[in-house]
Amino acid sequence: MKAPEFLELVSVINQLDHHQRTLLATTLTQLSDGPKVSELIETAFDAKGTCPYCMHTENHRHGMANGLQRYRCKACKKTFNALTGTPLAHLRYKAKWLDYLDAITHSLTVRQAASDLDVHRNTTFRWRHRFLAWIKQDRPNILHGITEADETYLLESCKGSRKLDRQPRKRGGTASKRGISNEQVCILIARDRSKQTVDFVTGNGAITKAILTAHLKPILDADALPVHHLCYFDGYKSGL
Repeated sequence: MKAPEFLELVSVINQLDHHQRTLLATTLTQLSDGPKVSELIETAFDAKGTCPYCMHTENHRHGMANGLQRYRCKACKKTFNALTGTPLAHLRYKAKWLDYLDAITHSLTVRQAASDLDVHRNTTFRWRHRFLAWIKQDRPNILHGITEADETYLLESCKGSRKLDRQPRKRGGTASKRGISNEQVCILIARDRSKQTVDFVTGNGAITKAILTAHLKPILDADALPVHHLCYFDGYKSGL
């Protein structure tokens, strides 16, 4: 819809009575997010625009399917869409993906999200793992400028393991040792001033100079100034 037509529509809305406005608001809230999701997917593909099979950059449109544009590679002749070769390929109910991302943001469980979105719990379980796999791929290759790094520690989870080298505990629980120990897993997070962020699971126990060197040095630009609490690593010096 063009801008003049939209402004005319807005002026008509101001003339609606209370019942009509309530009905309009209800209708708007029930609109599907399908077109918006498809637009976001297509925008992400346009930024890359390569064939997922041969990585060739030249392709042409090849019809529509399931609300997404299909393409045909000029090199290998295979057809694909924007999700082919990604963790989100072949997933259903795209119109509910944005709502599920909101559920993840609010830390809802698989069953809670399934109930809110009116889908089966197996669907939200599959979405959770696929979405997390996608997020894991969305990482910058290099951090620039002033880069801040810090770490956090979580108790190691052995959920799903058939053999434990420790006594089992209920969800959450507390460590048997005080302070940082090998019962905890270290998560290292680094972000530059442009808000590009990377994270690493560095293993059990406290972080060391060698760990910082191994994880941060490959992703720091030559002009980067790393800032970390009282830590030094090869080739760089960091401090407060």
